[in-house]
Order: sequence, then structure tokens, then C-alpha cells
Amino acid sequence: MSSQVAGTARPPVADRADFTGIRYAQCWEDADVLVEALAPQPGQTLVSIASAGDNTLALLTGRPARVVAVDLSPAQLACLELRLAAYRALTHEELLQLVGSRPSADRRALYARCRNQLSADARTFWDGHGADIDAGIGSAGKFERYFATFRRWVLPLVHGRRTVERLLAGGPPESREAFYARSWDTAAWRLMFRVFFSRAVMGRLGRDPEFFAHVEGSVADRILVRARHAMTALDPAANPYMHWILTGRHGAALPLALRPDHFETIRDHVDRVEWRRADLHGALDTLEAGTVHGANLSDIFEYMSLDETRRSLEHLSRVLAPGGRLAYWNMLAPRRRPDDMADRLHPLTDLAARLHAADKAFFYSAFVVEERR
Repeated sequence: MSSQVAGTARPPVADRADFTGIRYAQCWEDADVLVEALAPQPGQTLVSIASAGDNTLALLTGRPARVVAVDLSPAQLACLELRLAAYRALTHEELLQLVGSRPSADRRALYARCRNQLSADARTFWDGHGADIDAGIGSAGKFERYFATFRRWVLPLVHGRRTVERLLAGGPPESREAFYARSWDTAAWRLMFRVFFSRAVMGRLGRDPEFFAHVEGSVADRILVRARHAMTALDPAANPYMHWILTGRHGAALPLALRPDHFETIRDHVDRVEWRRADLHGALDTLEAGTVHGANLSDIFEYMSLDETRRSLEHLSRVLAPGGRLAYWNMLAPRRRPDDMADRLHPLTDLAARLHAADKAFFYSAFVVEERR
């Protein structure tokens, strides 16, 4: 694959970005939105970008027959493997401790109970990351360290602990709006946000700079608008992503895959997950036409040119069964199926807009759901 940026050929992101370490130790897309969009059902085959594994596991709540998890990064696949092992070997409370959602006296002991269920490569990887296990595997990624820097060193410059606690307490909509206007949305907050969540700082500390290759305009200003929506239109008390960013824990709010009411269902179906180290095209080439019923694509098209996105959508439309759905996020680079693919992919615009309005992972400018005709 190649991409075109300002008329200059660029190699694919796999050749430009570093995929050797853990980039995301958690999935930073709202699994509630994803599961409602794809509506997984018993007997189905699904494809999922692996990332840290949370949203791949969330798809198991629909009891599909098969989930094919795909990632270029062996470190991300090691994250998925350890989560699969944890569902098999640990109780729900112990799983939360290993992830870091809850305090733990000995996460190494929890890891030891999972270790023999890992592949040799995953064991070698995690054996060399003892400090990350001690801290909770959900804090082991570059993106999570970026948020930790924000939480520990930057946020206290503009908001104290009590102000943060008040925000996370939530309340009725009118109360949230009043608190945001009166106490949170200060000039110092806006200035800090525009600096820390700028393209330069986020690219250096949070994401790979290459992930902004197809982004135009202000990164921080667009995320700031979405942050306000999450703090006012949505209830911060029920937002696990905001809780983690501001406190380093999930608190009472948990992502879908970590909720107690889904634990047994996921545990009973973990053997239906298979994983492959490959790019999306390589993985799709191994699947028969018309056999896939849904695909969680994360924000994969954020890193692709329009031409690369088109080629990926063509591959996906080949493997999708009629009525099969794609779900993906746009963070800053707008991506959707091109008009001349309308005979194959139909946008579910109303559903996507409704789910985007409820999206608790507030970084994204759009959520896209498309269905195979």
C-alpha cells in the first residue's frame, strides 16, 4: 500500500510508526457504542482491531461463533492474550485488580496464575514488564502514560482534587452545565488544554506523530469541544474513560467488558477469539467472501490516506455478508465510504449520530456505521 499526501508518495503507516511497545493498554473507544452498532449475535463471525483487547472481548457479550482479532503490534496482541488468560484464571474482582481498576496487594501473583495460559511470545513479553504488571496492566501504554502525566503534573495547575471530585460526581444536566461554566471552564483550563492536547505534545507523548499525517487544523480545539460535551451533556459519574484520565482508576464506572454482569458470558466464550499479527488487508485475505457479519475497525482509517481507506473498504465489502456492519471512529481525519461504493455499503447515519451523541470516549469527532447491501 501507499498513500498520497500533498502529491508525495508515502509508505504505509506500518513502515512509518513504531509498533514495538504497548501504545494502548486500554481501548479508548466506547464499547457500549460499538456493541450497539454491530449488534453481535450467536453464530456470527466478527473481525476486530485488537488494540488492548477490551473491545474485542466486549463483542463476546453477543455470543458470536468467532472473533478474529487483528493487530500489527505483537505488544498489543500480548495485551489481548493476557486479558483472555485473566478471564480464564481469575475472579472478576481479581481481573479488576490486574487491570488497575482496583487496588491490589500483589499483582505479580495474579499474573503468575495467568502466565501458563499465554503463548511463549506473550510470556516472554510480560515477564519483561514486571513494573507494568505491578502498576496494573491498564496503565502500561504510551497513551496511558500521557494521561498520567496530565493527571499528576498538569491538571493540578488548574484544578484541585475537590474540583475534580465534584466534576466526577455528575448530577442532573442543569447542575453539570452550571458547574462547568462556573468552576471548570476557566481561562487556565482552556489554555492548558490547547497546549497539552496539541498536535505536537500529543504526537510526542501520547500517539505517534505519524498518526497525524492526514489531520488538518487544530487538534486541541476539536477535542476541547468534545470534552465539554462529555462533561455536561453526558454524566461524568458514569464515564469510565473520564474517571481513568482524571484519577487513574475506573471508580464505580467500568467499561463494558469489565462489568460484573458480563464477566461470566465473556469467560465462557474466550475460546472463540483468535488473533493474528497482520495488517487489516492481510487478515481479510484469509477470510472467505460473505462470511463476516461485523467489524470493529477502531479508528484505523485515521492513519490512512483516502486511497488507502478506499482499498480497505473494498476488501471489507468483499468479506461482509449482506447486512454485515462496519463500525469505526474518526478522531480528526474525516473518513467514510466513497460515494461510488454506495452500491455496496450503506451508511446508517441516524444510528451513528445517536450513538456518537452518547459516546463516553469523547476524543472522536464522528462515529461511522456502514452496512453491506
